[in-house]
Amino acid sequence: MPTGAPNTPEKEPVKRAPGRGWPSTIVGILLLAVMLFPAYWMVNAYLQPAGNILRGGWFPLHPDFSGYATALRDQGANIVTSLVVALGSVALSLGLAAPAAYVLAHFPMRGTDLVLFGVLITQMVPGIVVANALYGSYNDLGLLNSYLGLIFADSTAGVPFAILVLRWFLRSIPKEIIEAARVDGAGDWRAFRSVALPVSANALITAGVFTFLFTWSDFLFALTLTTTETVRPITLASTSTSARTRTGGTPSWPPRFWRPLRQPCCSPSRSTTSPPGPPAEPSGERRGDGHAGGLGRDLNSVSSHSWTSGVTGSAMSS
Repeated sequence: MPTGAPNTPEKEPVKRAPGRGWPSTIVGILLLAVMLFPAYWMVNAYLQPAGNILRGGWFPLHPDFSGYATALRDQGANIVTSLVVALGSVALSLGLAAPAAYVLAHFPMRGTDLVLFGVLITQMVPGIVVANALYGSYNDLGLLNSYLGLIFADSTAGVPFAILVLRWFLRSIPKEIIEAARVDGAGDWRAFRSVALPVSANALITAGVFTFLFTWSDFLFALTLTTTETVRPITLASTSTSARTRTGGTPSWPPRFWRPLRQPCCSPSRSTTSPPGPPAEPSGERRGDGHAGGLGRDLNSVSSHSWTSGVTGSAMSS
């Protein structure tokens, strides 16, 4: 019998993934710098002294924090309002979307695809349609100018989005984990609360962050469902402040925009007398240079037509 050592197969060398190299790293850094430059320039502009935004350098050598102090002093209450509404909308959206997504993911039933299609369709409904429908209901229920009303309104966009995100993630959880919890005596609610929710923490954070951003940047619901300054989010308050700064007084664009929609309109051709012409437009609004000038001209034409219609109606009644 041979006494030599047994032949052992030679080990193949481990193949390492090819390195990306310096060119790929440099390209990635450049792309990251381009994407983050707007955020950096925004912070740089905020830290520039007053009146030095356009002439400021690439780096704030003499940072000025007085703008933040002024914003907190003038808009502190509105910032708190936006935080309360945004956090409330996040809590309500996740509280409704998480159980719904769990049921749609782990309890197969007939019509699940139809329900998901309906949830997706709700994301396509224009916000102005929802705002107009909610205004009448809120007026009857007394929810205008309230935190609860804004939270409910903003959740109409957060709940469908959170359902779609959470269901996709919950479907990736192995069913064996849920079945093991049920074997140990956990019911459906306990399995959802103690197993599914901790595992899907990343999806909950993602849905919560996007819902917060939706609510924080909302302007349409804030403009439609608030008529006083008691409950006014920062988006609406900052726009009103900018309008006061430009006009030197009370901003006039919201009434000018909505008033033609409220006034009754009749055909000018039915009038027996020629009404006087509309008030003269300011010279600054007659300029049609750019998008802002065109928008101002369109609003002026609508206001002029509404004014002419009102004069015609008065002449007919007399």
